[in-house]
Amino acid sequence: MVSATAADDVPALLAAAPPEDRVAVVDPNLVAHPHALRLALTDPRYPAAAIPGAVTAQPEARAALAAVVPTTATAGRHADDGADTPPAVGDRPPGGTPCTECSGEGRAGTADDHRRAAGSTTPTTTARPLPDVLAETLEANGTSVHRPDLGALVATVPANDTARAEAQTAVAAVDDEKIRLRTAVKARDGFFTTFCVSPYSRYLARWCARRGLTPNQVTTASLLTALIAAGCAATGTRPGYLAAGVLLLFSFVLDCTDGQLARYSLQYSTMGAWLDATFDRAKEYAYYAGLALGAARGGDDVWALALGAMVLQTCRHVVDFSFNEANHDATANTSPTAALSDRLDSVGWTVWARRMIVLPIGERWAMIAVLTAVTTPRIVFYALLIGCALAACYTTAGRVLRSLTRKAQRTDRAARALYDLTDSGPLAEAIATGTPRGKSTGGKTAGFAYAPVLLAAAATALLLVDAVVTGFGSWQLVSGACFYTVLAGLAVARPLKGPLDWLVPPLFRAAEYLTVLVLAARSEVNGALPAAFGLVAAVAYHHYDTVYRIRGGTGAPPHWLVRAIGGHEGRILAVTVAAAALPGTGFTVALTVLATALALTVLIESIRFWVSSGAPAVHDESGEPA
Repeated sequence: MVSATAADDVPALLAAAPPEDRVAVVDPNLVAHPHALRLALTDPRYPAAAIPGAVTAQPEARAALAAVVPTTATAGRHADDGADTPPAVGDRPPGGTPCTECSGEGRAGTADDHRRAAGSTTPTTTARPLPDVLAETLEANGTSVHRPDLGALVATVPANDTARAEAQTAVAAVDDEKIRLRTAVKARDGFFTTFCVSPYSRYLARWCARRGLTPNQVTTASLLTALIAAGCAATGTRPGYLAAGVLLLFSFVLDCTDGQLARYSLQYSTMGAWLDATFDRAKEYAYYAGLALGAARGGDDVWALALGAMVLQTCRHVVDFSFNEANHDATANTSPTAALSDRLDSVGWTVWARRMIVLPIGERWAMIAVLTAVTTPRIVFYALLIGCALAACYTTAGRVLRSLTRKAQRTDRAARALYDLTDSGPLAEAIATGTPRGKSTGGKTAGFAYAPVLLAAAATALLLVDAVVTGFGSWQLVSGACFYTVLAGLAVARPLKGPLDWLVPPLFRAAEYLTVLVLAARSEVNGALPAAFGLVAAVAYHHYDTVYRIRGGTGAPPHWLVRAIGGHEGRILAVTVAAAALPGTGFTVALTVLATALALTVLIESIRFWVSSGAPAVHDESGEPA
């Protein structure tokens, strides 16, 4: 940190800072809680941020800050001249700054010395603090400046000694650390997380912060704990199941702790949000596999149930993601159903009831852990399938009603996000490209608004009926997969801006996942269901990766990757051809090879991207069930 002897020195000091560094301009008379300064000066998610008396800019906003500094900075003068004190450039309190006016008169000392000699420690200011003027000028010039909600925290530049004493009293009256701990907990979360985990996990987060642990390290520890839990479940013994349940709950505590640590220490990153989300899925699905292996040791084959639980949970998440992306920036977004939901939120008990009924990750993992410890894997999966099915019906029905009753115009960005979520490959693209498109009028596409979702629903229904009705290994199903490809291409031929077009991606996910499940179950070949579980897990990882790239503002995976792994329609064709051409153990081998190739391809590209993307920091504060 350096202190400016005059405000005119600020432009040169900012220019001298390394271009990759974050810079801040702080008034030396600022009185603030330490956490208020943390919120303004250390949160990596915002290019520019400000509180009263301080403004900061990350590298991407430094040019904008440098452009406005010369027009707003004024030379520092004595307090008795009625001007403000020169600012400090940096992030620590400045020392005494040389008094440039006194030096011209041959008098030694600092401006602070002369104020004390005059009986005052704080100048009476008439000019506004430079950081405040800079922040407003940045906003006027079109730069977004984040202003954190300080709540009871204090941040002010007092105008005189009396105001300074009052500000210092206000700072002393509020427990900075207590607020910091409270705000480390996500504002909106499930019942189990809010009342059974967060009351103590926040202190674990503080313990981790004081020892220099990062959120990503805690996330990794949570993954390792869950993998050990899955290993315990795979033993197929009662002590193993008991240990698995305990370890799964501890893994969830760590899963809560990593987010609270990120909020407590303001260590946000795009990769951290991605790790947290994808590791949650890896933990849950690895645990399903552990339960299936444990049941097999006891003579009970529950691989179909494990795969069904994974399919249901993944499709449910795709419904959540697609609906949110479709309405992310929709205009004229009104709905009587949404208004009713808002009114219900004002009734306390309904909030928790509605959050629990969707079976968020806390309630879901608690149920799995307890049932693992006291029952059998088959009962665990039955309970999981029933609970997730009810939750899926509840949330999907509510969103369909909202979509049908709201009058909203969806943007090109939303349509693009929905198309990316469909994961359409080269075959569907070729059909879509060769299909005449309706003319766009007034932000809407002319033609039948429900055509895409009806085509997707018909394609999915016909394919799944064909898979169930025809015998395993029939080439008729290959013909059905070809027809599915044609309908899938027609479904995405026009921009997905219809009221229910957000259902298109989850319908395609259901078609692909359930086709693999049905064929593996009907093959009656040893190892087919575990191989199918691995294949669906690899494809699901790709779909979650797509979601979090879009959420992070970095766009969907590269087009070559989607084409290389075939798109949903290409993979369906590959699996149906394998079932027809390679009956018996050949089908298991084909599924295993396909799963391995897909997993390696998407993992290598995904890791390369998230490690080197340099995407802006994000953090999930939505409180949506995961």
